[in-house]
Amino acid sequence: MKKISGNKLLVKALKEEGVDTLFGYPGACTIDISDELYKQDFTKVILPRQEVALVHEADAYARSTGKVGVCLVTSGPGATNLVTGLATAYYDSVPLVCFTGQVSRHLIGNDAFQEVDIVGITRSITKYGVTVRNREDLGRILKEAFYIARTGRPGPVLIDLPKDVMGELGSAEYPETVNIRGYKPNTSVHIGQLKRAIKMLGRAKKPLFLAGGGVIISRANEVFTKLVEKTNIPVVTTVMGRGAIPTNHPLYIGNLGMHGAYACNMAVSDCDLLFSIGTRFNDRITGKLHSFAPNAQIVHIDIDTAAISKNVQVDIPIVADAKDAIEKMLEYVEPKETTKWLEQIESWKEEHPLKMKEKPIMTPQDIIETINRMFDEAIIVTDVGQHQMFTAQFAEITQKKRLLMSGGLGTMGYGLPGAIGAKIGNPDVPVISISGDGGMQMNIQELATAVLEELPIISCIFNNYNLGMVRQWQKLFYGKRYSMTNLRSGAASRRAADDENFEYPEYTPNFIKLAESYGAVGIRVEKKEDIEPAFRAALENKHRPTIIEFMIDPEDLVYPMIKPGGTLEELIMDC
Repeated sequence: MKKISGNKLLVKALKEEGVDTLFGYPGACTIDISDELYKQDFTKVILPRQEVALVHEADAYARSTGKVGVCLVTSGPGATNLVTGLATAYYDSVPLVCFTGQVSRHLIGNDAFQEVDIVGITRSITKYGVTVRNREDLGRILKEAFYIARTGRPGPVLIDLPKDVMGELGSAEYPETVNIRGYKPNTSVHIGQLKRAIKMLGRAKKPLFLAGGGVIISRANEVFTKLVEKTNIPVVTTVMGRGAIPTNHPLYIGNLGMHGAYACNMAVSDCDLLFSIGTRFNDRITGKLHSFAPNAQIVHIDIDTAAISKNVQVDIPIVADAKDAIEKMLEYVEPKETTKWLEQIESWKEEHPLKMKEKPIMTPQDIIETINRMFDEAIIVTDVGQHQMFTAQFAEITQKKRLLMSGGLGTMGYGLPGAIGAKIGNPDVPVISISGDGGMQMNIQELATAVLEELPIISCIFNNYNLGMVRQWQKLFYGKRYSMTNLRSGAASRRAADDENFEYPEYTPNFIKLAESYGAVGIRVEKKEDIEPAFRAALENKHRPTIIEFMIDPEDLVYPMIKPGGTLEELIMDC
């Protein structure tokens, strides 16, 4: 068989794996790969402005399409710039294959120019990472990378490619199958355990489904809704699980946890069976562990064996893909009489409805409810902070309206590049990003990518002149000592530290002028009545992005909120 270079084999592998989009940034150690990519026509190569954003774009592309996101960066700082994005994808179980350039093998370990041990650096935040040391192993390693990324609990895989290995001639064969010793993802449901869980469900008087991000990842939304309707059991979700069942469904209560609805947190505290699917039970949803679901037996379905009983001890563990388990459950479950339980939940909803105080000025709820009314189909991508929690509380998520965010790591700067990746993967679906003024500035350079790729994303900025979520904690728990959260502070405010009449300088940047300088459209909204016209104007822009800057009151806080170290029942409702 004719021999080819490692660079050519990599491009062949991309074709065999059906990779239609690659997010890449070039450098000395990957220039030969870039040259091979130039010669092909099956993969669209996206050139972002920075590797930190590049990996978020691949991440959102993967989340929104169900495909593996693919990244290519050079060695050294190109590789280290992937770290935050890899951790983001790892915690949220997003399938990525990231290729990093590496110096030639004889230079490894010599502190060569742009040499880092990126496999060592990222070992704890990747599902698998390896430096290719031998050309004859390249095809097998590439095949394994895609298989590992997409199977079991999905996650990021990093393949480090020394420049000399990639230039070496070798076999042109790309394997058709994978056989990895020691990696055998579970592909079946333990029927005995499942039947035990269903019997427990049958005996419960106050059963509750808890759906996490695993339901979304396995694309189990439709079958999960059927299960809920067949059993007549109410549902709470984690923030990452929002959308597992349409949020306008009568059996959906809302999100639980730190900023969860009162009715959700009370339902978890009062239920006698918590049937959990695809969640890690992290601290943001449990509050104090010893008081979480104190009256309940707990069933836990999760693809990841390590996640079961890691934080919360469960009564019946089931290691399985969420969709497979739910489909099997549908064969066995019977309808339940839950009328009294549902009436109790409804009374909690009426006692403390989830809504912001009505104000004459514009609130985040007004903006999000306008999105709910105006868009029958959309992908909403959030950054991290108060705006994220407002969106998680009020955004209507259905089969045609999806929500993407960084949940496990809480990565500021995800919103804009996430919207870009989602739009590239879903060109016919409206894509809206929602960011705070702080998070937006972490990756605002990606406006250039959006403009050059002619992406009509609508990028909303909730501008309250502050790092709002940290400021909220400072207001409630730190005696209003607003340290490091005012985005207008600087040299002038330090000079006038003792001046009670000091006026902060104008906010920088001017987002409207900045948008225009990139070739995007900028709109500023200060009144409720201007929200809908702004979105209508944005929808007129068919080939370029629009920034809509919403001027938000910094005193708008996210409620409810669990007190630090508190239980689900210890909620601050308002102040």
